Amino acid sequence: MNEAPVSPKAGYESGLAAGELRFQRCSCGKAIFYPRTFCPACGGSDLTWEVSAGEGTVYATTSMAVPGGQPYNVCLIDLDEGFRMMSRIDGIPSREAEIGARVRIAIVFEEGPVPAFRLADDRLK
Repeated sequence: MNEAPVSPKAGYESGLAAGELRFQRCSCGKAIFYPRTFCPACGGSDLTWEVSAGEGTVYATTSMAVPGGQPYNVCLIDLDEGFRMMSRIDGIPSREAEIGARVRIAIVFEEGPVPAFRLADDRLK
């Protein structure tokens, strides 16, 4: 990535629009997500953009009830690059999301691009 995004949020969102899950890495080595202007570990501002392979492991999960609608899962995903993010796992009933499951990113377009996940053995084609 050669272009410098105007803001951390803009860099993240333009990555999603391009089909990429972007995160930052500080010169101290810390992987940073949600993108920001300073490293939460050392306070440094020498941050570079990287693109995640989008593979990770479910750290925690819960099923959310929706009045008059289908329940959905909310998960914390530990990405292999060393950061954690909140998302969901699509393609399975909400209560079937399991801690320890391997997942892969599947950017979906709702009111803009949204990072969701699928079970690693059920990848979107």
